[in-house]
Amino acid sequence: QVQLVESGGGLVQAGGSLRLSCAASGRAFSSYAMGWFRQAPGKEREFVSGINRSGGSTTYVDSVKGRFTISRDNAKNTVYLQMNSLKPEDTAVYYCATVKSWSDTSYDPKSYYYWGQGTQVTVSS
Repeated sequence: QVQLVESGGGLVQAGGSLRLSCAASGRAFSSYAMGWFRQAPGKEREFVSGINRSGGSTTYVDSVKGRFTISRDNAKNTVYLQMNSLKPEDTAVYYCATVKSWSDTSYDPKSYYYWGQGTQVTVSS
């Protein structure tokens, strides 16, 4: 199995920044496209950002465009989510997940095979 471990979450003031990391083990990291999702209390899990296997193509939900940047370092088996200009609305548990390859179905969490345990991001107002 692929094991995913998120880190980098925490408490930050509105307008601040956090950098989330997701470290993978158990299989060739470059074999998977990756997604970041988040889930706030009382809400369904929401797609945030995705990146293809090579890292050459990225996508974002409209609410984070211009503020968040996804990247990956396949040599380190790690995907990152740089989050700038954070808003209270960004407060959620953030999860990384793997999918075989990026496709039109990759916005759906049901398409993903493996998930990390999540890391809490709290943005104070």
